[in-house]
Amino acid sequence: MKPPGDAKVAVLGAGPYGLSIAAHLQARRVPYRIFGEPMEGWRSHMPREMYLKSSPFSSSISAPAPGYGLGSFRAQEGRHPGREREPVPLSEFVRYGLWFQQNCVPELERTVVRGIDRAHAGRFRVTLDSGEEFTAPAVVVATGVSPFAYVPRELTGLREHGLVSHTADHTDLSVFAGRSVVVVGGGQSALETSALLHEAGARPTVVARTRPSFGPPPEADWARDRSLHARLLWPEAVMGTGWPLVVCSRGPAAIRRMPARIRAHLLRTVLGPSGAWWLRERVQGRVPVLSGRSLHSAARENGGVRLEVRNPGGAVEALHADHVIAGTGYLVDIDRMELLSPELRRAVRKGAADPPQLAGAPRLSADFQASVPGLYFAGLAAAPTFGPLLRFVCGTGFTASRISASLAAGNGA
Repeated sequence: MKPPGDAKVAVLGAGPYGLSIAAHLQARRVPYRIFGEPMEGWRSHMPREMYLKSSPFSSSISAPAPGYGLGSFRAQEGRHPGREREPVPLSEFVRYGLWFQQNCVPELERTVVRGIDRAHAGRFRVTLDSGEEFTAPAVVVATGVSPFAYVPRELTGLREHGLVSHTADHTDLSVFAGRSVVVVGGGQSALETSALLHEAGARPTVVARTRPSFGPPPEADWARDRSLHARLLWPEAVMGTGWPLVVCSRGPAAIRRMPARIRAHLLRTVLGPSGAWWLRERVQGRVPVLSGRSLHSAARENGGVRLEVRNPGGAVEALHADHVIAGTGYLVDIDRMELLSPELRRAVRKGAADPPQLAGAPRLSADFQASVPGLYFAGLAAAPTFGPLLRFVCGTGFTASRISASLAAGNGA
């Protein structure tokens, strides 16, 4: 652990992004302190039985030296590195993250940061749960996705009654066994939640604006086994195969310079709402899916929920369920990050109101720095600036390299 006066950087969060940034800072000899429970968001805000949507080859946390990828971890456990057509279980990814932390970031301080505020001389005041306060010239916010869980306004009034939740609220879906549950949404989170509910003995129904789709299975277990023709038409990228993924994998710096509407379009459509190929047989024919429906209203009724949806013809249909789970993803809004002081949140320049998907996101420089000098954002909070790569673990390499290089050069200090 670094002495309180020795930290040039405070890293908030110990998920893949926070751990990767800390490892790269250490390699560049930048003094830092990092706080949080390792892999907390993955352990406390995702169902234990879920799988990652990304393949084994896209699920490594970036380290400044080789030997710390998911394949290396599997070798340490005496297993093969994994094939493209083998989804990664959440339980394994959490073990990998803990192994990465123990080997690359052993000085992690497992304490909660209670608040960040501006201090004197361009520094930030960091207040810990332990009661300790210290100042640092730079702060990296890598606190994950849970602060941005989005619940449609038609459902928010029922959250306080325990009748509506978000997929991020659950680690164990067996609590819904024998109960009827409506899952709102048509992406990976909603579809996998519906499959897990069905397998846990619940009675789920999916309600989605569009007909849920599932990606195609990989052509081969290994990239070398793909034909030359396939590799030319759909080249490999860290996010998968295909020219759009190549562009988004290799061009986040260029995406930052694109107009807001194009960036919003890329966020929405590149690896957008759809299910993984291995979910198809677990959903189709097993879980009722009502597509082409939009939410109209929700109200309490007989201890459950009366949900009204508008069908493709414009008529309103009524559904009854014991509970509703919003599988409606995440929407970046800095005003929801309560660990930043109100004054600091107000000082962060945000995206334009149009398109609305970017309105609450911070505007970031090429090195991930917000309009407040020394304040950096990583992970999902940076995706509206740099594109869909930052929604996935494979974005840790670009992020950690940029941020650590900036801080090593004295920026933000």
